[in-house]
Amino acid sequence: MPDKTDNQGKEAAAADRPRRRQARGERRIAQLLQAAAAVFCTTGYTAASTNAIAREAGVSPGTLYQFFPNKEAIAIELGDRLVHEMRETYGEALAPVGPGTPLEEAVAAAVDRFIDFNCRHPVFFALMHGPDVPGRIAEEHDALHATLLSRVESLLSSFMPHAPRADVRRTADVCLSVYKAALELVLAHEGAERDAYVRELKDVLVRYLRPLTETHAVAPAATPATGPGAEPAATPATGPGAEPAATPAATPGTTSLRNTP
Repeated sequence: MPDKTDNQGKEAAAADRPRRRQARGERRIAQLLQAAAAVFCTTGYTAASTNAIAREAGVSPGTLYQFFPNKEAIAIELGDRLVHEMRETYGEALAPVGPGTPLEEAVAAAVDRFIDFNCRHPVFFALMHGPDVPGRIAEEHDALHATLLSRVESLLSSFMPHAPRADVRRTADVCLSVYKAALELVLAHEGAERDAYVRELKDVLVRYLRPLTETHAVAPAATPATGPGAEPAATPATGPGAEPAATPAATPGTTSLRNTP
């Protein structure tokens, strides 16, 4: 008669098998996504193929098709994972700054975190800015850009508290455009040269933002009220009994116009 302990052991092993298969499946998916990232960076999304991805992963095309029906499904899964991580990154990079934080410090902190993410995941740039990416990835990119723009606006508002909202939004849009343009140069270089491009990017952003933050750091001066209901400016009294307006005293060596013929 089977021992009760043996039966419990068999039941536990049977229950554990699906978990092991799931873990192996997750490792295989991660392997395929890593291979796809390498292929997309090398050839671009359009020229990539499932055969090339399978070859890079060291598996047969049949194994790949067990997990993904085509390269679009691979790109979408990869894009979803990267967008999720990117959202966590800008949550840290664009966190509110404390009063008195120097502009250079805030710019450097944001740029360093974004550059670190893109250098670790160069395929993010290839997928999000490629000419022929799946529609769902394009939609994800648009949504990400809108959220990112809003977060940059919030950060800039700390340095431009009295600027009109439209001005802050325009400034945020310019900052993002400058960053994206420089990012392509940063990713195209390595080592010391890459570091030099990152420094140039920070310098460009600070030089652009400095005069704007100084202009909008204080409230604009009040201007006299005009229009209906506004109090008129005081005028000198005239008429009988009014005191004559004072005239400037002549300085020594000058002649008053009253005394000239």
